[in-house]
Amino acid sequence: MTDLTIRTATPNDMADVARLCWAYRDLLLDRESGAGLPPMTAAFYPAETYQALIDDLPRIHARPHGDILLADIDGITMGCAMYYPLNDQGVTEIKRVYVDPAARGQRAGRRLIEDAMTRARADGYTRMVLDTMASLTEAIALYERMGFTPCAPYYDEEVAPEFLPHLRCFDHPL
Repeated sequence: MTDLTIRTATPNDMADVARLCWAYRDLLLDRESGAGLPPMTAAFYPAETYQALIDDLPRIHARPHGDILLADIDGITMGCAMYYPLNDQGVTEIKRVYVDPAARGQRAGRRLIEDAMTRARADGYTRMVLDTMASLTEAIALYERMGFTPCAPYYDEEVAPEFLPHLRCFDHPL
């Protein structure tokens, strides 16, 4: 039996957060190319922009309005999820939910999402939203099992029309 712990990231964890986020980006790139999709990840997250985003994650997801959660399995950081305020109407977005392939099947993804939902509810949020690529079928199946339902895109910024058919948006009341 493995020991799975979900916890808030500390400043000392940022190298692990970066490692997991880059692995997540690599997964997105791989799924795009394998499915013949347009280059969404490169458009949304070019390498330099993504590095700047990773460097800014502690500010973007700072308490008391967000959080960066880590899944430790047997003392090794194997997954992450983070949330932050999307607007001032009680909506939070969960981002970068990722579990290392070596840790999949141990409920780390589910636990990260459950903990993010619990913490977001305690922070006063009433709704959680997320987006994902249609090719991340395992993630979509998990979100649906957890009660997330499809919703319209919730972005403030324009998304290139050729990308929209390949994105899926979901929400869940908190």
